[in-house]
Amino acid sequence: MNVKDRSVLITGASRGLGAALARELGRKGARLVLVARDERKLRAVADDIRAHGGEAYAVPADVADKESIHPLAGTAAALVGPIDVLVHNASTLGPTPLRPLLDTECEDLGRVLETNLVGPFRLTRALAGSMAMRRTGLVVHVSSDASIAAYPEWGAYSVSKAALDHLGRIWAAELDLHGVKFISVDPGEMDTDMHEAALPGSDRHALTAPAEVATRIAGMIDALHGIKNGARLEAWAWKEEGATAAGRLAS
Repeated sequence: MNVKDRSVLITGASRGLGAALARELGRKGARLVLVARDERKLRAVADDIRAHGGEAYAVPADVADKESIHPLAGTAAALVGPIDVLVHNASTLGPTPLRPLLDTECEDLGRVLETNLVGPFRLTRALAGSMAMRRTGLVVHVSSDASIAAYPEWGAYSVSKAALDHLGRIWAAELDLHGVKFISVDPGEMDTDMHEAALPGSDRHALTAPAEVATRIAGMIDALHGIKNGARLEAWAWKEEGATAAGRLAS
């Protein structure tokens, strides 16, 4: 999918991977709606994209807030037209330091699920109908290796990401014939504030820069026609195999 002049909405776009992906897709000519709770940082990212010739709009919102979803969808469409690409990047670990499930409050699990799973469901539901009617669209779920591996003390986050992966597969099965595609992307370990909060004191030189992961995700979007609907992709494998990996997934 060529994103030039396509309408793209990215959540969690004020920092880390979301901001890096916004800059990468902005360079490719996408028309961007950037969403996050931190209005100051979000506007700084949008301003930077515009300063480099791109088109970007900052729309402060909390995807975990049910009442924000339809106003957000309406504002995005008013700014850039019907959304062609939706990237669910906003995410939360829950309380840190991370803790075992026995020490996890029900309310904390609920808040993690609202941000990482229920919010993406609501926003997709608000936008995917238009995609289906136009028979075109892509939804990207930013996943984690914690969605498939059982790491002690990562319980709430892991559960939310595992459910998000499967949510994408179900959406794909239901909307495949309507031209809407879904992929989940495991970005790997990145040099981000979230990683530092989860694993304080990690060697930052051993972590991947968000900008590098953003380039790989942009490559996945470029090669979308060869990727099986509902596929789960790993960013580091894409660097090594690129379109070949996509071809294998499509077979």
